[in-house]
Amino acid sequence: MYAIVEIAGQQFKVAKDQKLFVHRLKEDEGANVTFDNVLLIDDGAVTIGAPAIEGAAVTAKVVKHLKGDKVIVFKKKRRKGYKLRNGHRQYLTELVIESIVASGHKSTKKAAKAKPVAKKAVKKETVAAVKPAAKNPVKKETAVKAEKPATKEKATKKVSKGDDLKKIEGIGPKIAGLLTDGGFETFAKLAAADLADIQAILDAAGSRYRMHDPTTWPAQAKMAAEGDWDALKKWQDELDGGKA
Repeated sequence: MYAIVEIAGQQFKVAKDQKLFVHRLKEDEGANVTFDNVLLIDDGAVTIGAPAIEGAAVTAKVVKHLKGDKVIVFKKKRRKGYKLRNGHRQYLTELVIESIVASGHKSTKKAAKAKPVAKKAVKKETVAAVKPAAKNPVKKETAVKAEKPATKEKATKKVSKGDDLKKIEGIGPKIAGLLTDGGFETFAKLAAADLADIQAILDAAGSRYRMHDPTTWPAQAKMAAEGDWDALKKWQDELDGGKA
């Protein structure tokens, strides 16, 4: 006769007078312990539980508490220089199976489950009694509607930007920004600008910008302002960084 029983979260196939090692139990050495979560019993006829067999139990005696054999735990991460070596000994309890009962054992699980049902019923009644005192949801909707118009803001008008001065041969993003800050943000203003004023802006920006030649920039800007893009492109193909 043998049985399959769950002990300390693990399932074991046990028979009478059999010794086995399980995870550490809280019972003292020499005490008797009963396990009623029996999943299968074979006493000539196989009985299978659903999931446990009602009334079945396995009784065992705690022989002693001990530690298992040492297990080496080694961790390593490649190309990280990480190595870790630890040892582990599992806490175990040695049992001796004294008897296997197929029926007649009274389980305490049903009595323990009966108490939470009464508590749940009390909680439901309490919630039902509190519900009528809840706030009127209509007031919340009114408050939300009243607050919404106050949070709206008028959209600000977008400030119109100048022309894209980078279309002028020899002018890059940085120089375009300098000219815009200097008041020449459009093709028309750049076309009417004095070369001395443009050169003064470049000189003030440093030696990095002083080396550029703005001689053709007003003429190119004039063609761009008039929309003569074909002629401007043909001329720019002949220029070398804005230089004639």
